[in-house]
Amino acid sequence: MPSAGNRLSAGAQVTRRGLLLFASMCLVWGIPYLFIRIAVSELSPATLVFLRTGLAALVLLPIALKRGVNLRSLSSRWPWLLAFAAIEIAIPWLFLSSAEQQISSSLTGLLISTVPLVATVVAVVLGQRDRISPTLLAGLAIGLFGVAAIVGSDLRATGFLPLAQLALVVVGYALGPVILARHLSDLPPVSVIAVSLGLCALAYAPFAAAQWPRSIPAAGVLSSVAALALVCTAVAFLLFFALIAEIGPVRATVITYINPAVAALLGVVVLGETFTLGMGAGFVLVVLGAALATTRTTPLGWFRFAARGKASESTGPP
Repeated sequence: MPSAGNRLSAGAQVTRRGLLLFASMCLVWGIPYLFIRIAVSELSPATLVFLRTGLAALVLLPIALKRGVNLRSLSSRWPWLLAFAAIEIAIPWLFLSSAEQQISSSLTGLLISTVPLVATVVAVVLGQRDRISPTLLAGLAIGLFGVAAIVGSDLRATGFLPLAQLALVVVGYALGPVILARHLSDLPPVSVIAVSLGLCALAYAPFAAAQWPRSIPAAGVLSSVAALALVCTAVAFLLFFALIAEIGPVRATVITYINPAVAALLGVVVLGETFTLGMGAGFVLVVLGAALATTRTTPLGWFRFAARGKASESTGPP
């Protein structure tokens, strides 16, 4: 078995285990939009977020405790843990669920593909001015045209509110990893995620209680909630950390371009959603723009966070 250093090397050969983890991540982070769309047909967004974060926390907290949570280190970072929980999970997941009450999961997934573009802008705004180049500017411009093509003629039918909500989701997903990389990167990743999910569940508990459904939801809704919490959240994070340790942070970034395509495909095949030529062309432009904008940059956020955190942990799921 290769050493951790070899596995994290960008030039190392990808193993069969690495390919399996990569394929798994492309799937488990591509299907949430489908399950959210199904779940919000009978559950309020706040109730869904409570169930998803609460069930996932119940799975991950025992794992974090088993691996030895340093409560003193966590307690000294409460402001940043709260900020991360709010910006990366609590607010985006609420707006994401709310937006999918009005728009398709395909459109949602494709618009989420703009996160790398926004993350690049965030990095520049926060001081990485050396990254500004003609290539970066061209990438941002191409990505912007891609977003316009994805939304296209659906803007009137979709409405402004869900699109605004998704814009806030994208900004949250771009800012959250910055907090991880700058203020929480020396903490065990599983501990940070588990505690953040638990905090979100506690915050949403009163709202979920007030909006609890009067009758038992359909089997499809309950199955979607279970899949979101257990597979797309708890298991997904464990797989993600294992993927970083196996193939390195640079190669792992490719999943951010494949997940939206999986979301769009599932929306069309499973839910019968409409997929237009403009949406397809727009997605290609967004991916191309993101690739140009992030050329020759050091991986940040989730990827750096997971790569550092896994250095002292087991390289596979427990």
